[in-house]
This record gives sequence, C-alpha cells and structure tokens, in this order.
Amino acid sequence: MKTENMTDQSIMLDFEIDFTTNTQAILINLAKCKDLPSLFEAVLIEAQRLTNADGGTLYVISGEDEQAKLKFSVMSNQSLGIRLNAYAGDDIKIDHLNLYEDGEPNTHNVATFVALNKQLVNIKNVYLTDKFDFSGTKKFDRNHGYRSESFMTVPLLDHNNEIIAVLQLINAKDDLTDEIIAFSSDNEALVEAMAGYTATALENQILLHSHKELLDAFIQSLAKITDVRSSHTSAHCQRLPVLTELIAQAACEDKTGYFQDFSLNQDQWYELRVAAWMHDCGKLATPDSIINKATKLNTLLDGIDSIKARFAALISNAVNQLYKQAIKDGKLDSLESNITQIKSKYADDYEFLALINKGGEFMSDDKKLRVKNIAKYQYIDTNDVLCDMLSSDEITNLCITRGTINEEERKIINRHIDITIDVLEALPFPKNLRKVPEYAGGHHERMDGKGYPKGLTRDQLSIPARIMGVADIFEALTAKERPYKKPMPLSEAFSILQRMKNDGHIDPDVFDLFLRSGKWLGYAKEHMLEFQLDVSLDEVENYI
Repeated sequence: MKTENMTDQSIMLDFEIDFTTNTQAILINLAKCKDLPSLFEAVLIEAQRLTNADGGTLYVISGEDEQAKLKFSVMSNQSLGIRLNAYAGDDIKIDHLNLYEDGEPNTHNVATFVALNKQLVNIKNVYLTDKFDFSGTKKFDRNHGYRSESFMTVPLLDHNNEIIAVLQLINAKDDLTDEIIAFSSDNEALVEAMAGYTATALENQILLHSHKELLDAFIQSLAKITDVRSSHTSAHCQRLPVLTELIAQAACEDKTGYFQDFSLNQDQWYELRVAAWMHDCGKLATPDSIINKATKLNTLLDGIDSIKARFAALISNAVNQLYKQAIKDGKLDSLESNITQIKSKYADDYEFLALINKGGEFMSDDKKLRVKNIAKYQYIDTNDVLCDMLSSDEITNLCITRGTINEEERKIINRHIDITIDVLEALPFPKNLRKVPEYAGGHHERMDGKGYPKGLTRDQLSIPARIMGVADIFEALTAKERPYKKPMPLSEAFSILQRMKNDGHIDPDVFDLFLRSGKWLGYAKEHMLEFQLDVSLDEVENYI
C-alpha cells in the first residue's frame, strides 16, 4: 500500500521488484505444465494468486468469424471450493458464449466484449453497473449463495494479435482483512504483463495440442482405411487399441502379481495407443486379391463357379455316354436309374468342393485325398479338349488345412509386419514415441521364439508388445464380421488361447491377467453378439 513518505520512483521500483519475483514464480509454475489441461488451470490459478482473487474463469476461443464462441474451459472459486477443468474431462454445465448473435457482435457480455475489442475491462461492482449483462453471474450467485462484486476481464492475444482466450478474475480480496475490494491499477498492470507471456505459452501448447489431434486423426484414418479394405478384418484395427488399453490398465492395477512393478505414465499411455492404432499399417501394401480372399479359390472372382461349369460339362458328357452305351447294349430300362446315380455322385462331389472352398472347416488327410481323386475326373471343354477337373493350383488351394490362404499367400500377408516395422522405424518419432515400432512390430512374435518377423522370445519382448499379442488374437477369434467363419463364443476363444498359452505362443501372465481382471466382459458386451457371451466371471478359472 502507498504511504505519504513513498515517492513515485520508489513505488515503481517496488512494483518492478514484486513483478519480477512474481514473474519468475509464474514462469516456473507454467513451465512445469506438460499438457494443455494443466497449463490452462495453472494460468487461472497463478492469475488468482497474483491478484488475490477469490474466483476466476478461463474462456478459450473456439471457431472462426461469426461462428466463434468462448468456451468455459477452467473455473475456480476458493470460497465455494470449486475447481473444474473441461480439458481434463470435468463437466462444466454453463453454456458457451457466442461472439456474434444474428450476425452482430455480442457486446452485452463482458467476456465477449473483451474478446471482440481486445481490451481489459475492470468493474468495481457488477451489481452497480448496467454497462454489461450480468444476469448469468447473478443467477450463479443465487444458486450458490455467493456474491460476485469486482470483475477484471483480460484478453489473451497470440503473436498475430488474435484472441485465443479470455481470463476473468472475480472478487479481489484485501491481503489483510479478506474484504472484497476492487481490482487495482497495479493488478491491471500485473495481469496484463502476465497475459503477454501466458498467451505465448498457451499458443504454443494449443499448437502442440492441435498437431497431436491431427496426428491422432491421421493415424486413426489409416487404421480405418486398413479395415475398410477387407471385410475379413473389418474394425480389427479400431478394436485392438480398445483391448490393448484394457489389458494394460489391468496390468497397471495389479499390485501383488507379476505386473506389480508395471506402470505407464501419460506419455507411455500415448505411446502404447499410437502403436496399437498403427500395428497393422503394413497391410495397406498387401494385394487386394489376398487380403480379400474370402474363399480358397478366390482371385478376382470365386473359382468355384468355373468348377461348377466343369461339373455341368462332366455330367453332360457322362449322360451322353450312358445314352450311347444303353442304345448299343439294348439296356434302356436301366438308363434313367444310371443317369440319376451319376448326377447324384457328381453333385455330391461338387457340394463337397463348394463347402471346403469356404475355408471354415479343418481339412483332414481324408478330405485332401478326396480332392485329389476328384481332380482326376476329366471333362470335354468347349474346344472338345479333354481336361482334368482341377488344376494343380486349385488342388493346392482346396487342400489348405485351415482358412483360405495358401502358404505362398501367407508369406505375402506375413510381410505386412515387416512393412509395418519398416514404415514405423522410418518415421521421425519424438523421444516419447520411440518405442512405437517395437510395440507394434512384436504382436506376431511367440514366447518360444517361433513367431515372426524376428523370432523373438518372451524375455526379448516388452510387456506392452506381449499385451498387444494377446489382444490381437482375442479380437481375431471373437470378431463377428469375418465372412469365412461364424462368430466364436468366449468359451471357444478362451480354450484356444489357453492351448496357445500352454504351447508357448502367447504370454501366460498376460493371458491369465486378462481373464482374472474381467476386462474382457465389458468389451464382449459392447463388441460381441449376445450368444458369444457364454462364460461368466466365476468360470474363467477353468481356462487358466
């Protein structure tokens, strides 16, 4: 406070000393903020501390031109014990403020006025002024038993002198008596000076946040494109991050078991999330003819249609031969029975090929032998050439043991993980994302070292990579849109994963944690069909 003996020069000197001290403290506190939510909150709290204000609000600009509005982002009130941060997920039930209404500048509200005119407004008592509409403030007071009096509203401008936020402080308090007083001219000078470097910090963080949102959107778009390319893996790249985070969350919550020392900070969570979204980006280089191979004989078209035509020719040739032989032998009485018999035999053979072509059933050696015997049938084509029923390629494909992909096609598909690693390792990830290639590239490795692409063992794989491996297989087993198989119930999926655990394929601790944590149940209810949910939490011990 000023005294009669203080000169203007000494007052200014004291102000500069106080401002320098406060500035250093504020800069240190703001520098500690590593993300946008904490920075927004720190800006408001530091401004309150600087002016000894009881409350305050930080509005952030959103939209452009006539669509621009001020969004309630952070709210703080010491007397009421309120501290809300919309960027941290808090629900602030207050409408945003439009800068324009019906195409005209909204100068009725003090915050929008400050944003539009880029000038500080200091009001001693809102109940004694009619310059602005404070009906919303008065309603807040009535609802909370509060009395808002002094208001200081300050614009935060970027380097282009464009508004990025509005800082509003409420009820300055006397340092000694805690009496509500007006914001002083010293307060104005301090906050305006603070606003300059605060706006720079905010602008930088908003820019970083925008870049992060752009990166996230781009990554998720790539995942969606990967999913859209094939009905086989529809939504796989979008579901795997959900599963991966659920299992990782269970690992972080495990305080007594194998994962008791495992934890993820904010940057590590983001690193894992990026890796999960990008784990199959290499599939964008896989040929459509392979990634969309819905049946064993599928290329551009399903080859089973060609085989059906061959059987028709085979039956026609056989019936003609039966007619000729019956006329020659004079045995027309048995002709109709013989024709029915030959048609039934060939129809049965065709139905067998049509069924195994779908790749939904395991191909036993007996079934493979039957394919090879059918391949020896001969028919006369449209050029009167005698041809074998099946080509060598068709035999190879129809004898695929599981699924619809042959060995050569499997090698091509498996290359997607090599391409994924190559692509990710070529990207200039910042330090906090350096493990993305390792996490994403390890989800096809096995614990016994028999996986691909590098043949890494369990000890060589990080926990996040092992988590992603279990999540990848569980999603594939339980997916409900795969055209070549029926949706698999939980009991069957857990049984398969249990065998894979015992065979050294997947990490035993990750799988057991996944089951015991019950994280799969919420996922199943959201992403699976009702009939697939045939296991309860009490029954999971049967699969461990």
